Amino acid sequence: MTLPKVTSPAQVVAMVLACERLEQALGLAERSLAFELQVETPQAVCGTDGTALVAPMVHAARGRCRGLHYGTYDYSASLGIAAAQQSMDHPAADHAKAVMQVAAAGTGVRLSDGSTNRLPVGSSAQVREAWAVHARLVRRSLGRGFYQGWDLHPAQLPTRYAATLAFFREGLPEAGRRLANYGAHADSGVLDEPATARALAGYVARALDCGATDPAEVERLCGLDRAALDRLAGRAPAGGGAR
Repeated sequence: MTLPKVTSPAQVVAMVLACERLEQALGLAERSLAFELQVETPQAVCGTDGTALVAPMVHAARGRCRGLHYGTYDYSASLGIAAAQQSMDHPAADHAKAVMQVAAAGTGVRLSDGSTNRLPVGSSAQVREAWAVHARLVRRSLGRGFYQGWDLHPAQLPTRYAATLAFFREGLPEAGRRLANYGAHADSGVLDEPATARALAGYVARALDCGATDPAEVERLCGLDRAALDRLAGRAPAGGGAR
């Protein structure tokens, strides 16, 4: 379930109560219902007391919040940004998503970027132009640590797949080399700390998840099987638990 246009932690508390009542009424297991929060109001990013309310919202969910989703156009419009300038890469959008990223860090809550309303429809030239915009924005999101995003049209899926696979394929050899050097304690000219090694392992694990590589290539590049990669990345085994 998605809770849209959240403006206060109290609304999240009410959502938790609704989930509890539904579980009781329908005979569902405790905590079987979860939800995602749509961050699309300025109040979610900055409360009246100056605090970033999205962080208390995550904790008010008492473990039921599975994701934070940025709402590109509602948020931009609420700030008075002109329609032609409303975009996933607007500075105001970057600020909101940076706050979301900090609020979700270490909680297991996933992040999702917003969408672009430039749809790949019309003439061939219009389709190519919209595809180029979408691919660029997807690639930009990946580079900023947002590994999920909204799409509004089925014809945006080809560019999402292409941008995602290209992002992981291009960085895979370097990530594999650094992981191999880290495991072997080799002098490589780059001093990777444990936190960086964890990020490298997470990158390679995501490459596996999206199909940009396979276990055989990963073992050849860095000498790690999937179980070892997940342990280094601090992730649950594939198919179980939040990542």
